[in-house]
Amino acid sequence: MTQRKTILAPFLALFLISLPVSAQTFGEVTGSVTDSTGAVIPGATVTIVNSATNASRSVETNETGNYSIPFLNPASYDIVVEIEGFKAATQIGLLLQVGDVARADFVMEVGVVTETVEVTGAAPLLQTASTALGTVIEQQRIVELPLNGRNYLSLVKLSPNVSAEMGSGGQANSRQGGERANQAISIAGQRQQFNRFTLDGVENTDPNFNTFVVRPSVDALQEFKVQTGVYSAEYGKATSQINVTTKAGSNEFHGTVFEFMRNDKIQARPWLRAGDKNPFRRNQFGFTVGGPVIKNNLFFMANYEGLRQRVKRVRRTTVADAAMRGGDFSGPGHLDIFDPDTIRADPNNPGRFTADPFPNQRIPQTRVSKSLFFRCSSSTPIRTWLARSWASLRSTTSGTLPARSTGISSQRASTGTKARGHSGSDA
Repeated sequence: MTQRKTILAPFLALFLISLPVSAQTFGEVTGSVTDSTGAVIPGATVTIVNSATNASRSVETNETGNYSIPFLNPASYDIVVEIEGFKAATQIGLLLQVGDVARADFVMEVGVVTETVEVTGAAPLLQTASTALGTVIEQQRIVELPLNGRNYLSLVKLSPNVSAEMGSGGQANSRQGGERANQAISIAGQRQQFNRFTLDGVENTDPNFNTFVVRPSVDALQEFKVQTGVYSAEYGKATSQINVTTKAGSNEFHGTVFEFMRNDKIQARPWLRAGDKNPFRRNQFGFTVGGPVIKNNLFFMANYEGLRQRVKRVRRTTVADAAMRGGDFSGPGHLDIFDPDTIRADPNNPGRFTADPFPNQRIPQTRVSKSLFFRCSSSTPIRTWLARSWASLRSTTSGTLPARSTGISSQRASTGTKARGHSGSDA
């Protein structure tokens, strides 16, 4: 079987301003500005600059000395605080992740604005700016950890309170099929397939089965966050949230070209498998490129991923052996065989029927349909015998088996990532 997938992201959508529709993946920086005595300083100018794009935003502290800068893309930021009569205060390299509410407080020193005081901030031991509980899987882990099939959802299990070792449940596998229906993820003790997915703040959840709609390429991801509760009002619909953000362009060109290969010639033999290995070929390849269109203002990111997979699948079934074709069902594990000519109403259970079993679980030879079961020699292949039996069955004028014949039915079933580009600024 040959499988082909194309994960194409020609989303060279060029944004000058990122809209707050994607509030779920944006972060926020908040804090206070005071002097050395602890008195609040209103009217101080707070400027935040994206280290990668130089996009900046400025706000002023309110009458209580507090400020808040929402709707920031996940990135590294530099913050500068200025007010007449005090030295400028800066904090370099504040890392803002998906859905974060980071706090940066500044204590101003008396002096002239041309002088600068650098503030060193460490990650707080306890998050007091938000009640949300969650784990961020950052880009380094996404790209460097081995992933079978390059599916980032396999990394959800790195978060605490996640179970992902069971088989897939629900109706998605039988009614939808494919990769989307086989994500067995249980978060915070909830049932499987009861998660909510967002992609750059846009709803990415199938409304019928609670599976994802679009799975971006691993190389197109910036990071994602698994939230397990007590989050704010912009989230909802499920106990857990899986919020994904893709990469954005920057003032420098960056790109990758990749190829991941699996081949049965260099792989170990499957467990308990004798003989030749089944053919298996998988090639996942593509590229990612991003950079500036107008420096400091307009950026782009594009990603492509292709999948070529060739596998051989083995299906096993049970067919009637020589004894069963002769009417002998006395072997161990066989169900009782009842004589259809003895079916009658059950006097002890009104509305139900009963029948007599064949003695010793053996159907008399005179009751076995010769045209269906035994008009073939021992040298005839089973598939030829089945084909002849099917032809005999279809040739009956009534379209059904004779009243005294016994048949065997068989059933066969078969079941059968778009990454996206992103560009924009924090302004």
